[in-house]
Amino acid sequence: MQGESTMLAVLVIGAGFSGIGMGIRLRQAGIEDFLILERAGEIGGTWRDNHYPGAACDVESHLYSFSFEPRADWSRKYSGQAEILDYLHHCVRRYGLAPHIRCNATMTAARYDEAGGHWRVQLASGELLRTRVLISAVGALSEPAIPALPGLADFRDVRFHSAQWDHTQDLAGKRVAVIGTGASAIQFVPPLAEQARQLLLFQRTPPWILPKADRAFSTGEKRLLRLRPLQWLYRALIYWINESRVPGFARRRDWLLKPAERMALHHLRRQVHDPELRQALTPDYRIGCKRILISNDYYPALQRANVRLVRSAIAQIGADHIDTSDGERHQVDALIFATGFRATEYLHDVDIVGRQGLSLREAWRDGGEAYLGIACAGFPNFFMLTGPNTGLGHSSMIFMIEAQLGFILQAIQRLRDDGLRSIEVRAAAQQAFNAQLQERMANSVWSSGCRSWYLDARGRNTTLWPASTLAYWWQTRRWPAEAFTLEPSD
Repeated sequence: MQGESTMLAVLVIGAGFSGIGMGIRLRQAGIEDFLILERAGEIGGTWRDNHYPGAACDVESHLYSFSFEPRADWSRKYSGQAEILDYLHHCVRRYGLAPHIRCNATMTAARYDEAGGHWRVQLASGELLRTRVLISAVGALSEPAIPALPGLADFRDVRFHSAQWDHTQDLAGKRVAVIGTGASAIQFVPPLAEQARQLLLFQRTPPWILPKADRAFSTGEKRLLRLRPLQWLYRALIYWINESRVPGFARRRDWLLKPAERMALHHLRRQVHDPELRQALTPDYRIGCKRILISNDYYPALQRANVRLVRSAIAQIGADHIDTSDGERHQVDALIFATGFRATEYLHDVDIVGRQGLSLREAWRDGGEAYLGIACAGFPNFFMLTGPNTGLGHSSMIFMIEAQLGFILQAIQRLRDDGLRSIEVRAAAQQAFNAQLQERMANSVWSSGCRSWYLDARGRNTTLWPASTLAYWWQTRRWPAEAFTLEPSD
């Protein structure tokens, strides 16, 4: 084991949107003794990993970006993966973060030193770092979920998850099985269908799909959007359109959900002419219960002669085939998993130990929870970005991230300015916050009975925020000292 480093003021884990945003805010606050660790070879988070064909954002570009670093020249209303990754690299250059980022550095464990009032962080390399404040910016959608299908290990040909797309594999002319019909599948299935000899799409539950109002920005529009007032007006327009959906989702208001369902069903009828296929693609749950998807080319792709929708459950996988519950055998050359992420297992793969030997795994044995999704009782000087119950089903996560950045920065400044040893959220404050949150969640469309990645194994929603983003901003705008225990230095 290598020797300990000098004490850092802040250590951030992860260099995606939230980690980069934290670094920017720290520098703007005059805090320079911080480090951002990234386990991969470059920055970018989900926009580095998800480079499958057709990868793009389903939130409009001018809202899916930092408010303090707007970009006028987005090429489209909904940007693709490469353009978003380029934006993140731009932010690193613009704010001089490169000296503060260390790639190929994986945290394996972190333990709070009560006597010293700091965190001891173990890296896979054997190096031990020390930091006053530890911030997780790993994101809930960072660990691919691959189902434990019978016989999967016996499959001898190409297989990978959509978040680990293997571009060295030529899928042209092959029989490809895609398992899952979520957000990634509806983006990569259309281009893949143009290459594959046969594409079998295994569907458990059909998603609700709305038309995608996407197009390229003209040169004139980009020029106009360089004017800051127009840029802010356009961003505000997108924001408030998204926020207008909240009553339908959070309070399950039929007068808002029904029109959305009618629009989605009209989109389905207009694009899918075969009644049998159309029925197979019609959801039987309320819109919004699972993530709503947007696409103009997914339904047409499913009607190609070389594409087949398979609704029967997978019974067994063999060396070169998939057997389904209806007794049919499907010969395949490649398996692609579009099965999402382990969203409810946030930080489960890292050994984080707080006060009195309490591990985060033990604290979250009944499901993840935190105060405002940011702080967890028993874990002093530890904060999370995009933590439990801060995900969204209707708008831009960047808005939520910025609210969290401001909240955490206030805590760090209080720690430094008042010479405190530690700041820790009170258990009573955390419990009261989460009791109210789950009470609100029970009345939302996200708890209306469907099976989704929003829910953990107990059926509890630990991923989404059950209200408006404006409400979240209001709750995080001021750091509430009364909700925290402030431990003075000796």
